[in-house]
Amino acid sequence: MENNTKLTGKQYLILASLLFGLFFGAGNLIFPIHLGQLAQGNWLAAAGGFILSAICLPLLAILAISLTESNSMYDLALPAGKNFALLFLVLTHASLGLLVASPRTATVTFTMGVQPFIPQHLTHVGLLVFSALFFTAVVWLAYHEQSIIRNVGKILNPVLILLLTLLFVIAFILKGHDVYSLELLPLDGQGTANFITGFLEGYNTMDALAGLGFGVTIIAALKQFGQKEQGLRSRSVAQVGTLTLGFEAVIYVLLIILGASSLHYSRLTTEGGSAFTTIMQHYTGVLGTALLAVLTLLACLTTAIGLITSLAQDLGARFPQLGYHRFLFLAAGLSFLIANFGLDQIISYSSPILSFLYPLAIALITLGLLNPVIGKNRLIYRTTVMLTLIPAILDVVHNLPPVLANWQFFAAIDQWASRLIPLYSVGLDFLPFMLVGLGAGVLLAKFSPKTVRETVEE
Repeated sequence: MENNTKLTGKQYLILASLLFGLFFGAGNLIFPIHLGQLAQGNWLAAAGGFILSAICLPLLAILAISLTESNSMYDLALPAGKNFALLFLVLTHASLGLLVASPRTATVTFTMGVQPFIPQHLTHVGLLVFSALFFTAVVWLAYHEQSIIRNVGKILNPVLILLLTLLFVIAFILKGHDVYSLELLPLDGQGTANFITGFLEGYNTMDALAGLGFGVTIIAALKQFGQKEQGLRSRSVAQVGTLTLGFEAVIYVLLIILGASSLHYSRLTTEGGSAFTTIMQHYTGVLGTALLAVLTLLACLTTAIGLITSLAQDLGARFPQLGYHRFLFLAAGLSFLIANFGLDQIISYSSPILSFLYPLAIALITLGLLNPVIGKNRLIYRTTVMLTLIPAILDVVHNLPPVLANWQFFAAIDQWASRLIPLYSVGLDFLPFMLVGLGAGVLLAKFSPKTVRETVEE
């Protein structure tokens, strides 16, 4: 095929389906549901915050990859320094494909789809067996890179979308009285979630980080479709990302509405998994638990394939002596081991990791989007990243598990930052640091002719 091959309409849909399947895991089902329950009458404002962090940030991540014509997040971070780029690449993939997101796909699937059907005393053994089968299936489906488009984009994800569509038709059309009784505008005294709550809740989907990681998978798929020229691939990545995440935004809003309206027939829960189970049973009766099991399995399996595949592709390209398949088996094996610590333990240490990586990811995405103006100026990148590192480290302290947060050293740092750092208490303290770093970098570059030319060449 020619190097300038344009995608057909069918190929766009296949790639959009692939990207949606990679993004949309069980967390993307349960976090909007939980947010809707928290928001109640404030669901519209909370949904706006959630869409900003769970949709706009991933889309901007994909656009940043596109504008900088990067092949991976390593290329995007490279102007900040080779060591930082490699560290960011490894830490992000470690959180996505090893420590948090990938193990969570197995544990959430087990908790929501398998555990209700087995005796309680067999929970640990059941998780061990299920997670082994789950990650074996992931390796089998992702072993041949060329088969990922077919397995996820053409088979697994269309079934997932069909089941979601069935749920929405029943909930909003056939049995829509609960939804229609939900107030559109915020109600005084109802709902604890607001715009900022929704924004921070969107962190839990990890999709902004995943957007940086999945870029390499989509680029590999585009190469299979004959797009060898980098500029053309970059435009296609942006178009596929916009199509995918626009569709996902609609699903998020519908799920948030389902969560808010579920309080008409259920109680407020501490997490979205049990709430979603109640919703499925309410609308689909005795088939609800079985449908939920299938829906959760498909969502988690496609996402796990994306997480582990992008890790294997990215690190395999960075360390060719090890290659794709060794990293694939390594990621699947470590994810299996961590999954057996259980969902509660995974969630407890995910918050500090995300609070560290997200500010850095947002800074890199911002710099990537400004590429037409600032290019890949190393001074601007390094100044912005260095200042963003300060609140990122402080946010780790703020989000430590109680067993560590109660240490006198960490407690003193947290109290000091709460008094002196703007927006620290709401988790947005990185914004002023990032903006100051960006502004300072631009000024330094402007008045230092030597550094103006100090950019990363492709």
